[in-house]
Order: sequence, then structure tokens, then C-alpha cells
Amino acid sequence: MKKSLFFILSLLIILLFWLNLIWGSVNIPVSSVINILSLSGEEKSSWEFIILHSRLPQAFTAMLAGAALACSGLLLQTIFNNPLAGPSILGIDAGAGLGVAVTMLMFGGTIGGIAGISTFSGYLAVILSAFIGAGLILGAIIFFSTIIRSNLMLLITGIMMGYLTSALVSILNFFSSEQNVFAYTMWGMGDFSSVSLQMLPGFAILIVIGLILALTLIKPLNGILLGERYAENLGINVRLLRILIFISTGILTAVTTAFCGPVSFIGLAVPHVARMIFRTSNNKILMPSTIMCGAIICLLCNLISNCPGYSYTIPLNAITALIGAPIIIYVIVSQRKLRGN
Repeated sequence: MKKSLFFILSLLIILLFWLNLIWGSVNIPVSSVINILSLSGEEKSSWEFIILHSRLPQAFTAMLAGAALACSGLLLQTIFNNPLAGPSILGIDAGAGLGVAVTMLMFGGTIGGIAGISTFSGYLAVILSAFIGAGLILGAIIFFSTIIRSNLMLLITGIMMGYLTSALVSILNFFSSEQNVFAYTMWGMGDFSSVSLQMLPGFAILIVIGLILALTLIKPLNGILLGERYAENLGINVRLLRILIFISTGILTAVTTAFCGPVSFIGLAVPHVARMIFRTSNNKILMPSTIMCGAIICLLCNLISNCPGYSYTIPLNAITALIGAPIIIYVIVSQRKLRGN
């Protein structure tokens, strides 16, 4: 039964990935898409540019970002034993947002140029500042995890850090120009189209590193499901496990937020979708299924966002909220953890 479900998920990923290539604001025949991808035959240069430099990297970005955020959500929900934990709960994406806010709102999209430091501008400056902001918050969380034993207290600490960074962003918004505020607001809506074909290998490598680290934690994660004391009796170093989870979550969240903006609800809702489908809490099944479900939902969101047949784009976070919010409402109303045998 579970093998059949994994097969269906695999087919959905392939189908949605293909639809992301052939369906968009510009109507391109399927035969032309195949020719462009196989590099055989001559097609319109504009079509080649759309497929190879827009739709293809955008589809890969959506797939990888969805997998990353969903995996992060599962890791945090497991370690905190909280069905409403997500990547934003520790303030890592808020830290990335603060870094971008400082760059966009204070320096007009340019960083560096002081004391011999190279100057970065445009999208490269946004990515770099997001990494710096997320890295600072991640470092703080790892530091607090070494002195705070209680998961609940650590969770509250992360939430407070998120509030603190949001307050600083609000102050920066207040004193910034209208043009810079608009640019930052657009970044905050989320977007899978910002990763170019040249950026894609670096983005993919970082995401894969974070996912591999998460997959190596499956066994201790299953042990922590039975309680920290039981896990410690099994020889699991709970404190080290928390740090490794924060590192994996930090990599996945920071990279995704830096390149795509703060994509909401995916990390919070997708693990519950996987639990509802597979009816299990075994991370050997739940981890890969969550990764696949995250890829599927983000490919679907990207397809809807691009408004096939229209020239405009719907904000990504509006679509993820429409999909994710009902799932979270269901989890709250049901008042039970969606775990099977």
C-alpha cells in the first residue's frame, strides 16, 4: 500500500513538473518544449529563453524549495512535539527578512564598499544579506539550545526572537522611502522565479546538503517520539540532536528564504498532509513522503501563481495560504495529532 502511495507521489511530481514547463502565460506547443529540452531542432529564440531560462529553473526551484520547507517543518514538529511548529517558529526566516530589510530599506539594495569590502548590489546583495541575517539568528538559536534544556522554553525563545526581528523591520519600514518599502514588500510575497539558471546549481547543492543531513537523523528522530528520557536511555544525545536539527533546518530555511523570499505555510502544513496520507509517525516513511508532498504542493502553487493564459502573476504566499490555512484549521479543530500506527 505504502509503495503504491510513493509511486503515485512520484507520478504527481513528474506530471506537475512537466505542466510547469508547458503551461504558462505564453502558449508553447508540447512538441516545441520537447525539442528545446532535447536541444534538437530549431525553435523560436524567445521560446527557448522562456523554457530554459524561466520555466525550467522555476520548476526546479519550486520542487526543491517545497521539499526543503516541508522537511524543516517535520523536523521541528518532531523535536518540539508540537503540530503547529514550523520553519518560521525559530525566527530564522525572520532573520533573513531583517537582513534583506537592512539592505533594501537602509542601503537601497547595496552592501559592502567599506574598508576595502567588495560592493554587492541587486539580487546578489539580497541573497547575501538574507544569508547573513538567517545565519545570525541560527547561531543565536544554537547558542541558546546549549543552555536551555526545555524544548518549550527554547520554542518561546525562538518566537520572541522572531517578534524582535519583526519589530526592527517595522522600524526600518517607517523610516524608509516609499520605493524601498515597495521593493521589500514584493520580496516578502515569495517568488520561485528569482533563481536563474546560473544560480540553480548552487541553490540545489545547498538544499541537497540540508536534506541529506535531515535524512541521517531519521533513527534518532524515531527515538525522540517516545520521549526524551526514553531516547536518552537508548543512547541518543538529545542536546546534540537538537543542534543538528537546528543546523539542518537553518540551512534549508535560510537558503530557501534567501533565494525565494519567506514562503509561508509550506513547512507548517505539508507534514500534516503526509501524515494524513500515510497514517504513520515512522520517520522512515514520513520523512521522504513529506519531502515529496512539499515538492508537489509547491509545484502546484507555482503553476497556479503563473496564471496560465494570463500575463500577470498571483503572489505566491496568497496561494500557499489558501492551501495551507485550511489544513492547519483542520489540525486545530480535530484536537488530535494526525499519527497512525
